[in-house]
Amino acid sequence: MHLQTSEGTGPNAASDSNSTASQDQPKSSALPFGQDIALSSVSGPTYLTAQTLVQQVAYALSDTLFTYSPESFDLDVAAKAWRDAQEKNANGEVTGVQSVETRHGAGSIALGYMFSPDFDMSKRHVPQSIIASAASLQHLRPALDQLSLLYDVANPTALQVAAVDYAAETRAGLVTDYCSALTLAEELGMGLVSSRSAFEVQHMSLLSTLLASVLPSMHTYDGITVGRETTRVVDVLNVSSLKRNYDAVLSTAKDDLASKRLTNEGKLAKLMSAFNGELGTEYKCFEYHGHQSPTSVMVVFGTVEASLSAQVAEALARQDVKVGVINVRVYRPFAEDEFLETLAPSVQQVTVLGQVKDQASVMDGSVTSSIYADVMAAVNFSRLSAGKEPSVYDIKYARETVWTVAKMEALLRQLGTKPGEASEQQPAIELTSSETKQYTFWDVDSSETTSAPMMLGQLLSDDSSSNVTVRSGHDNLIQGGAIRTDMRWSPKSIEAAYSVKTADVVVVAEQKLLKNFSVLDSVKDEGTLLLRSAGWKDEDVEKNLSTPVRKAIAAKNIALFVLDPAASAKVADDPELESYLLQLAFLKVARPDVYESGLKKLNAAGDVLETLAKDLDAALKRVEVPESWLTLELEENQGLPPPEDLNMNSFAMTDKGESEPPSYLRDWVVAAKGLAFKEAFGTSTALRPDLGIKTFVVRVKEHRRLTPENYDRNIFHIEFDLGDSGLKYEIGEALGIHHQNDKAEVEDFIKWYGLNPDEIVEVPTRDDSTVLENRTVYQALLQSVDIFGRPPKRFYEALAEFADSEKEKTDLLMLGTGGNQEAAVEFKRRAEVDTVTYADILLEYPSAHPSFHDIVRIVNPLKRREYSVASSQKVTPTSISLLIVTVNWVDPKGRDRFGQATRHLNSLPVGAPVVVSVKPSVMKLPPKTTSPIIMAGLGTGLAPFRAFVQERAWQREQGMPIGDVFLYMGARHQREEYLYGEEWEAYQDAGVITLLGRAFSRDQPQKIYIQDRMRESLTDIRRAYLKDEGAFYLCGPTWPVPDVTAVLEEAVVVQAASEGKKKDGAKEIERLKEELRYVLEVY
Repeated sequence: MHLQTSEGTGPNAASDSNSTASQDQPKSSALPFGQDIALSSVSGPTYLTAQTLVQQVAYALSDTLFTYSPESFDLDVAAKAWRDAQEKNANGEVTGVQSVETRHGAGSIALGYMFSPDFDMSKRHVPQSIIASAASLQHLRPALDQLSLLYDVANPTALQVAAVDYAAETRAGLVTDYCSALTLAEELGMGLVSSRSAFEVQHMSLLSTLLASVLPSMHTYDGITVGRETTRVVDVLNVSSLKRNYDAVLSTAKDDLASKRLTNEGKLAKLMSAFNGELGTEYKCFEYHGHQSPTSVMVVFGTVEASLSAQVAEALARQDVKVGVINVRVYRPFAEDEFLETLAPSVQQVTVLGQVKDQASVMDGSVTSSIYADVMAAVNFSRLSAGKEPSVYDIKYARETVWTVAKMEALLRQLGTKPGEASEQQPAIELTSSETKQYTFWDVDSSETTSAPMMLGQLLSDDSSSNVTVRSGHDNLIQGGAIRTDMRWSPKSIEAAYSVKTADVVVVAEQKLLKNFSVLDSVKDEGTLLLRSAGWKDEDVEKNLSTPVRKAIAAKNIALFVLDPAASAKVADDPELESYLLQLAFLKVARPDVYESGLKKLNAAGDVLETLAKDLDAALKRVEVPESWLTLELEENQGLPPPEDLNMNSFAMTDKGESEPPSYLRDWVVAAKGLAFKEAFGTSTALRPDLGIKTFVVRVKEHRRLTPENYDRNIFHIEFDLGDSGLKYEIGEALGIHHQNDKAEVEDFIKWYGLNPDEIVEVPTRDDSTVLENRTVYQALLQSVDIFGRPPKRFYEALAEFADSEKEKTDLLMLGTGGNQEAAVEFKRRAEVDTVTYADILLEYPSAHPSFHDIVRIVNPLKRREYSVASSQKVTPTSISLLIVTVNWVDPKGRDRFGQATRHLNSLPVGAPVVVSVKPSVMKLPPKTTSPIIMAGLGTGLAPFRAFVQERAWQREQGMPIGDVFLYMGARHQREEYLYGEEWEAYQDAGVITLLGRAFSRDQPQKIYIQDRMRESLTDIRRAYLKDEGAFYLCGPTWPVPDVTAVLEEAVVVQAASEGKKKDGAKEIERLKEELRYVLEVY
């Protein structure tokens, strides 16, 4: 039913000592009461958070769960615990939970997993899930774009998106972000579902996973408050029930989902019908709340928005305010007919409450919210077909907006009032029932009492006839970290997506917070204030409580209680027991009806709490409030803080530890100790432990320049011997080269910067900052630190902190922040014209001389460079080849500049070792060997096609029939850049290549490009590509893409005309792209 309080909250529950307060500290606000919960316990009536339910659905139904959660967000904390405990999913297996960093290209791992060569195809029908914050979506977008194109051959994929981002430029800090999901769904054609409350979040997670059988889908929900609130959910499906319902719905809708006659909207309707039938629910894509005959309706999307507006609209309807709310439960596919059916005939005005990114977008008249366009289109369609003519308006709000009952009421009343009419004065709406008890706790995270609210919530939840909700928020910019916890208790279910404004009891565990927040504003009239104050003396009341606070206490007739922990001898002996003293004080003041039973439950073992209960008589006292406080005169500029809530800018307490990652310079003795005493120091040796991917060591087997020595472009073929590395690769994949900086340049930098190359630098690994690696300064500069790379703006800003010269500090700050237009132009010139490096900047600003451990921190790490593989392992099983062009140029100062990776590769002698890794790719040969392939490669873009041709030649040698092979190649001059020319001609003579189109643009007066050669052989392309269902591939720079695509579109139109048909070339190419018959790898 719920978490066990009798074992989890007593001071002796898990220890022989008298103090276990540290063990009761909440682990994460994403977990119910902040504590772990077993997967098997997520069932039936139980206390949960919406975030836990989301993880349960994803974990139960998925083969692999990819999570993109900033560390303090804890979006995957439960799933990781279930994985570590080897808990089984609905398929009887332990779900793979892969926690991935949120950064550019983040989605490639998930995409690569689904399309990896060793993927178990028997699991192709099993859903794959992603849990992410809205902030991650921009980084996932490229992979989701590819997934949308490949979806016919992909696993059903569902994203569970917590609508939360961190916006440093706002006062709020943490903001609720639905914009990212709405935009992504609209632009990529993904499904999008939203939850109104924790009570339906499990169902909506399940619905989005089912919808993923039709198209890649997202489920988004509030990630700041409602998503992390502990509440009692009655009808929770366990793992087996989830699976049973999932299979049953798919079975019922199977034929409809496979139908090619139904649109996605039609499939959604069938799926929703089967879903409601199986679960006994009445969910709709659009749900109406409010007056039966509204003249104005507001369209909303989002958890808090939907919950709050629905409750306010229903309350206003009871006052005969003719306004209503339409909650968009399913945004994509947008079921236009169902939306119009939801609009009552009486509606004259439709207002969209649409979220936009920021206040600038709110003020910008050219910016509209995502849902506004859909609503406008639907209403216009209705106007044309049925004659309805409601007006449509867009009310925009920024992500940082925090909706309250008062704000929502004011907005809906305004919409329900006719123009020119004054809205009738009505008492403010109170959504909380009179049976509900509300409590608020204020504390700082350095206090011994921070765990008290969660433990009390857990205690009160032990009564199965009642319902409790608890949620906390952190403002780490106040008093070193302030915490507000709201708790509600009621005999009925509680749906309150807003902060407590009329608390029965407010507990202030740190009296300094009375100066930062208008705490008394959230206490109801004749409520109670419990103040924790060590060493309290009645004669010091004026010293402890300011004049405005005392006057407010008297004005609201608040009962004032003070808890003095110093009066407890037991707490003096063991300060960690203070949390229990506060809990007892709260029960005594707020819930005397459960004080005795609560004392027994808290005191799971021993007599510690009995002693504390005796101490409570001396520690807790009621302070009389004299009538004179009512008439206190406030001095000028004296008053309570503004009546604003705490600004949530974190989900966790402030880290009071080291603010910078550990990185220290030490001598060789440190490393020697680690190597000599490995077990004692936890030392392990690894190949490039700083890299978070599997790596291999290969050796140079062949290095052959393909262009003449006197030619201005150095293009070379390099082949590596795989030896016993175990490296396996597929055609179309890329080889990542983990290159090194130039040794001579590193030695020069060490010399002029004054470093000792043999000193040991201790730095954190990239994947886990708690794991340290030891390497010399020389090794770090050679292999890890991109000291000769191009610095971003943030490097200038970071370097400014170390500048002794005020002028240099100002210059660096201006360049780093783009302080004015001149600075912005100068930064662009440095980056694009002068191509300055980190080392150049350090040399230019000598007064800014950070230590080496600071250099490691502020300079980006060396990144691997990826090159398309130019060989097939079936043909060359013990080697792998690349085709490389050296990147080099001369800067305005006449200095030779080089691309570090290509320079490193070009300098390697035969036999030299290289650290490499393999990157998967979607550029694959068609499944059928008889399918024609048409390849277009420019310059080094020929690399993957050499592998393709080798593979086709091998297939023919094995006795397999092969289709046509067309190769179009482009370069400037045949004499200098006929890359692999002899090989192509040999393959053509052997009958492997059936058409070789060579375009050398500068070998004749008129320029001939690759698209010209393609157009010359348009008849052959029509046959191979369209009639014989071939595949087209383009690799190289992006500039020829439009022209090459135009040739293929022309082929489509001409071929259709020859068959007496008419086709849109562009649309047909898009269709072929979805079938993986039009593949680009351009850069």
